[in-house]
Amino acid sequence: MRDCVFCRIAAGRSPAVKVCETPGVLAFLDIAPVNYGHTLVIPKVHYQNLLDLPDEVWMEMGQVARRVAQALKEVFYAQGINLGMNNFEAAGQVVFHAHLHVIPRYFSDGLRLFPQEEYKTGDMEKVGRQLRQALA
Repeated sequence: MRDCVFCRIAAGRSPAVKVCETPGVLAFLDIAPVNYGHTLVIPKVHYQNLLDLPDEVWMEMGQVARRVAQALKEVFYAQGINLGMNNFEAAGQVVFHAHLHVIPRYFSDGLRLFPQEEYKTGDMEKVGRQLRQALA
């Protein structure tokens, strides 16, 4: 996709600080990091989101993300690692090229990701049944 910033980065037409590259995947530093070392892992070919990714590309992204996570623990002494992927605008996706965030975490960083709710009585079973039917 010609106007996609991540496609331009993958093609070497826009600058990025690359940290890892495989035949199908590129990992580079996020320009607006949550913490130092925050890395984006992208497929080199344009796919809009998780649902568009072929299984083999998703697997390669996961392998690269795991390698980056290990490096973040070693280099920055990260106390934890978050993997995150925003898919579709309602979930916060801003760049519509599939990308996985690998974020080093620390007890002192103050980041809180997900407020948690509870299911109403009987709804958990209903939701489970609906998902099993959709997955069958």
